[in-house]
Amino acid sequence: MKKILSVLLLMVSMLSAQSRDSSIVFTSPEPDAIKPHHSTMDDAWGVDILLSNNGFGVAGFFRHEYTRYLSGTVTLGIAESKDDNEIEYYDYWGQSFVPGKINRFLMMPVLFGAQYRLFADDITDSFRPYVNAGAGPTIVFASPYDKEYFNSLGYARTYYTAGGFIGLGAYFGADTGSLSGINIRYYYVPFSGGIVSLQDANGRIGRKKDFGGFFITINLGSAF
Repeated sequence: MKKILSVLLLMVSMLSAQSRDSSIVFTSPEPDAIKPHHSTMDDAWGVDILLSNNGFGVAGFFRHEYTRYLSGTVTLGIAESKDDNEIEYYDYWGQSFVPGKINRFLMMPVLFGAQYRLFADDITDSFRPYVNAGAGPTIVFASPYDKEYFNSLGYARTYYTAGGFIGLGAYFGADTGSLSGINIRYYYVPFSGGIVSLQDANGRIGRKKDFGGFFITINLGSAF
């Protein structure tokens, strides 16, 4: 009987030891594999196509990604700007003209901005919405309307001011080389005192004091 009890006690102790030895914790050999994917392409550059009621514009941009959520941008552009009171007509040959118009305007802003990505952990990387804002100096060129467009640029007067914008946009597709998106922005570009723009039927001279407005911006670029 004692021998049987001894054997049973030995078996219980062996099973207990085996149970303790089998408690093994498995860890991933690559802990980074379970982290959210983040593109290693931190920089991007490209072209913005600007569309608004004021006309057409184009800009070049550079973007640097500081974190998954925050990026900095630099943009240099040139765009048309018109007086809100302009009324455009067309003659018999289809040529447009604006009665009383004195100056054409081109603005060239240099804007330093920031983008903040929205819903980065909730939406797939193929759709990346963001909010953005920027500010910087702006050059305004005023050229005489009574001269042919390109010829008038040689008579343009240069003015300097500052402005900024706020916007909402999104990039589409994987951020693995090409970059495309759309951004809706509101620009605020005031000019104290205004610049001569129109003369009405009574001979009164109007001045343009704000060169901003809403712009639809189409982004085309490359990430690297």
